[in-house]
Amino acid sequence: MEDPQEILCADAGRVGDLVTEKGLVASKEPASHVQLACSAQYCAFPVDGNALCVWSTEDPSYQPLTLRGHHEPITAVAFGNAVSPVLICSASRDYVIMWSLNECRQKVLQGLTPRGVVVGTLLGKVLCLRLSPDDRVAAVCAGKKIFMLDPESRSTLAELEGHRAVVTAAEFCPWHTHILISVSEDRSFKVWDHHMGSLIYSSSVFTASPLLSLVLDAENRQLVTGCANGQLWIFSLVEGHHYRCVTRVDLKKKRESFSRRIESRLCSLPGESQRTCTDGLGKGEEAEASLPVLGLAPCDLSLILRAECGGLSSENTTCVWIGSSAGLFIFNLANFELEAVLHYKDFRSLSIQVAGSCAVTSKAGDDKAICLLTSLFGRKIAMLEIRVAVLVRSQQRHDVGRDLSVLPRARVLSTSPLYFRRAEETRTQPAPQRQSAVRSTVKDQPLVFHNKVRSSGYASTPHIAMFSPKTNTRSSGERSLPRRDGQRCKEYPLESSPPVKVHKQRVLAHGPTAASCIQYSDLPGGEKICLSSVPVARRPPLSILRAFLQFSLLPTVLSSLRLSSGDGQWLACGFANHLSLVFRADLTGTPAVFSGHDGAVSTVCWSHDGRRLLSASRDGTLRLWSLRGAELVLCVGKDVFSKPVRSAQFYYIDTFILLSSGPELQLLRYHVDTCKDEIQRYKQKSRCKRVFRLGTTGMTEITSLSAVNDFYSYLVLTAGRNRTLEVFDLNAGRSAAVIVEAHSRPVHQICQNKGSSFTTQQHQVYNLFATTATGDGIKLWDLRTLRCERCFEGHPNYGYPCGIAFSPCGRYVASGAEDRHAYMYDVGSSTFSHRLAGHTDTVTGVAFSPSAPQLATVSLDGKLQLFVADG
Repeated sequence: MEDPQEILCADAGRVGDLVTEKGLVASKEPASHVQLACSAQYCAFPVDGNALCVWSTEDPSYQPLTLRGHHEPITAVAFGNAVSPVLICSASRDYVIMWSLNECRQKVLQGLTPRGVVVGTLLGKVLCLRLSPDDRVAAVCAGKKIFMLDPESRSTLAELEGHRAVVTAAEFCPWHTHILISVSEDRSFKVWDHHMGSLIYSSSVFTASPLLSLVLDAENRQLVTGCANGQLWIFSLVEGHHYRCVTRVDLKKKRESFSRRIESRLCSLPGESQRTCTDGLGKGEEAEASLPVLGLAPCDLSLILRAECGGLSSENTTCVWIGSSAGLFIFNLANFELEAVLHYKDFRSLSIQVAGSCAVTSKAGDDKAICLLTSLFGRKIAMLEIRVAVLVRSQQRHDVGRDLSVLPRARVLSTSPLYFRRAEETRTQPAPQRQSAVRSTVKDQPLVFHNKVRSSGYASTPHIAMFSPKTNTRSSGERSLPRRDGQRCKEYPLESSPPVKVHKQRVLAHGPTAASCIQYSDLPGGEKICLSSVPVARRPPLSILRAFLQFSLLPTVLSSLRLSSGDGQWLACGFANHLSLVFRADLTGTPAVFSGHDGAVSTVCWSHDGRRLLSASRDGTLRLWSLRGAELVLCVGKDVFSKPVRSAQFYYIDTFILLSSGPELQLLRYHVDTCKDEIQRYKQKSRCKRVFRLGTTGMTEITSLSAVNDFYSYLVLTAGRNRTLEVFDLNAGRSAAVIVEAHSRPVHQICQNKGSSFTTQQHQVYNLFATTATGDGIKLWDLRTLRCERCFEGHPNYGYPCGIAFSPCGRYVASGAEDRHAYMYDVGSSTFSHRLAGHTDTVTGVAFSPSAPQLATVSLDGKLQLFVADG
């Protein structure tokens, strides 16, 4: 055995606190395209062609072990999975040899030459080696075949044939040890039962470049494979998912997006030793056209992300190391984003700037990672030690730590626009003039409702009012009305299965009709909204009903469909034919019609008490309706808004109307007059007043907004035309945070996890919200960290803006899609759990019932469908 000092230099030198080059090997033969091996204690690589060098990663100064036995150059190396004994397997064209490191080191100490066990001969050029979880089977990928070898009996258990090109990588399934998955240059993957020697599944060709690497995510049961063109493909291995594709990632685009987000921080690390980017290349020196995925390995960032971000899902975050020719990347499998990037060229002192092969490993909960590199153009082999926590921390955004929360943590400021309500409530009423001391002790009350009001002619004997019009009463909301059923007393079944069974369908039209917004609501005490209870003078004209029921003659778009946090007894829909309709939640009976807009209804929203309906239209008006009699009580015209109202809703428990007009966020204080004279009904005394307006950063148009109305909350979320998300704190009256490049396209809906009055969730869960953009899927965000925690991309949505909704239990997110299906996602998984069929056109709107596991969907052809839970 050669003197190790002639071929290896331990602790070659430090290049910073991020990366340390622990050792460098100068080999006589190039090893640019070989499979390297890294474990928690050792790393192994070929030296001088046919020699195997094993190095301790815990103590690089420890004498390395050089093993000889091959006559041909070694092309693949792999460690076993057992802690003891430590096994390592090496392969060349002539032999496949299994080594026991403990036995080999004992022989070296005794002055003997260590020998391994030859388990296979003359199999051809081996590109990949893998040992089973129990180290009893070795998978050898040679050419188009996979040889399953038994190291103990030194026999071939099976030959797996089926690939049409060279097999480049293979992995044993951790949860089904009899399953082996392989990828090949034929651009497909195959699933094998190596015990039976049979093929279980063969994918189609899904990429234009050869597949080079493979890793299995045991926690989420996913397959991750990398291509030579820098693409990453993720497939679901969950039973029943039929190996469907979860997402496809372009590593180069992700790197560019990540670089833009941290561009201001790359050269601002504290301390002289951390200013590594000062040696980085300029923009003109960027040469690589693609980022081939040379290696993939698991990466545990749960402790680091929990300490740095504290997000709700940080504990369950699964990441992978991506080794490429230009650098290392940490990729998050939950949100499909890069957590950290390390470019070799950013560290001039590194001996290898462009890698030909790569292997990386990191222990769970450990701050350090070991990376083994071979030079693409030279004959050097280097071992790097990476401080993972320092790397991730150096590239975290400044937004982290703002401590935002939907739940208020301080009282309303006296300068806040929200203070208006508090000030009005506590305002002392002026004493009436010209009244005696005796009369001052009596409250000022309406005359005809009390028989003890001290007034002329009514104090001596009780007097009965012969006529008392109800129009002069102010509804208290506390009166007891008969309840229709006992559903209001039930709690939402948190452990219930999701609503996936079609229960009822309502055809709104026989021609082109569409809807994009839907909302449930309830009326206090089980009030009914039906045309039979509406006075004849206030019923919609028969011509309107006839026009609605004969949609085949009037093509229309159902543009709004809303459900609120009540008991889900009613369903509101907005249409492009200027109408708003209210259905029973079970889709029975005749809908109530709200007419008056001159343009498509873009938004409908229920009030918290369920007594009013707010609608916004493209005609530039905002209308407030009373559900009793479907009567218009307030209309805000075009003269109030400089730009069309794009989004509107009730806010601060019905105290305000919150809306977006162009680049402005506006807050309206309104008063609904309920004391109208029946003789002069045409006199409208309801009024509204704009109390606050605030422009977005950069004055970009607001495409969507969302705020909590079920309880007091100061925060408002908005999405801009420039693909940003902005959080406004209305208590402070300013912008609180901005998320740039939230999506690749403008967000068309923000949906918060608001729960319902029938469920109880952890208070942290209310800080979750989802955004969706056409062509860019759904992203789940945590308001406290302003991080995207998970991404859902399984539903096709490339042209029409499809709606999304949170379930009251917070476990599911539903979405419409363009393939005539609705999709149900579990928030803990990146792939959809259910695909709801039965639609005949694009599903544009979805909404969950707040009190029962029910889902309402609406499609572009004007069909409403109701889904319920099985059983």
